[in-house]
Amino acid sequence: MTNPAWDPTAFRAEVQATLDSFLATQKDRLAPLGDDAARLLAEARVTVSGGKRFRAAFCHWGFAAIAGAPSGADAESVRRAAAALELLHASALVHDDLMDASDTRRGRAATHRAFEAEHRSDGWRGDPRQYGAAAAILLGDLLLSWADELIRHSGFGWDRVGPALDVFDLCRSEVIAGQFLDVSVQARGRASVEQAMTVLRYKSAKYSIERPIHVGAALAGADAATLDLLTAFGLPLGEAFQLRDDVLGVFGDPATTGKPAGDDLVEGKRTVLVARALDAAPAADAERLDAALGTALSETEVAELRAIIDGCGARAQVETMIDDLATQAIEAMRRGQAEAGWDAQACAVLEQLATAATRRAY
Repeated sequence: MTNPAWDPTAFRAEVQATLDSFLATQKDRLAPLGDDAARLLAEARVTVSGGKRFRAAFCHWGFAAIAGAPSGADAESVRRAAAALELLHASALVHDDLMDASDTRRGRAATHRAFEAEHRSDGWRGDPRQYGAAAAILLGDLLLSWADELIRHSGFGWDRVGPALDVFDLCRSEVIAGQFLDVSVQARGRASVEQAMTVLRYKSAKYSIERPIHVGAALAGADAATLDLLTAFGLPLGEAFQLRDDVLGVFGDPATTGKPAGDDLVEGKRTVLVARALDAAPAADAERLDAALGTALSETEVAELRAIIDGCGARAQVETMIDDLATQAIEAMRRGQAEAGWDAQACAVLEQLATAATRRAY
């Protein structure tokens, strides 16, 4: 379904301009701290640049589903709230890359690696890796704090901001706890499909789509019953979105993903895809896959593990899950339009976004 009123490129540019303006304000505030604060802000700018802006878009159109497309002052206020969700996302990425010991993000050095390299090149005292880790923790915390600030100062009255912050508080608790579930599962070295789905749901699915929609709807004045209806769309779509990400983490092209080939395998991610492969593969193949997770892998070894996952049918099973969840989400959205009177334009764009989120290229 197409909709000429929705221009994703223009929307991304507007969100970026909002983030740039906000960071310019923070630069002025932190100027008295000197060059080190300027270096932290420079990394923040890089971290919040680019990306598909799915979270911001779902927030914007969550608002529009309830109140119609925002205009005037409301449009700017919604855009600031939507941009806050991108700050939350940037915070999660910085921390996630550190926890996963990732070297790259979107084709450049991950934050902890960038600061580590600065320490090393300048010949400073102490451990460069520890310095990089400290910088990444602090930048991630700062981005998280800024996300809260940007929503609070979005421009809406407290009658709208208060309920939106209630959702945002829950969102942050879920994603942080979900991250801990993820690192714990990896540390144990095992996860059932059910456990992997729980990690997926709380680490990513909720904060990627369901909660952004809820934040936008809360800013539009939605009540608890309406938020529940929106969950029937947002949660399965968020799960499908993350399942697609998991497939890309194994089979994606580095030129598209910005990550090395088979990066999830090298990092030892116990995803739903991996859990299904361990269940379905012949014993010898399952043992080979399990032993290889979290180790340095050559291109040949990545190809071998991909073949195991593909050959046992796990990839096809996950593709079916993605299709089923996406269909479930679209049906819920159409029910919301028909039965609850959700805005038709917003629903058309949400359907576009659902396709974009689950059909990303390899």
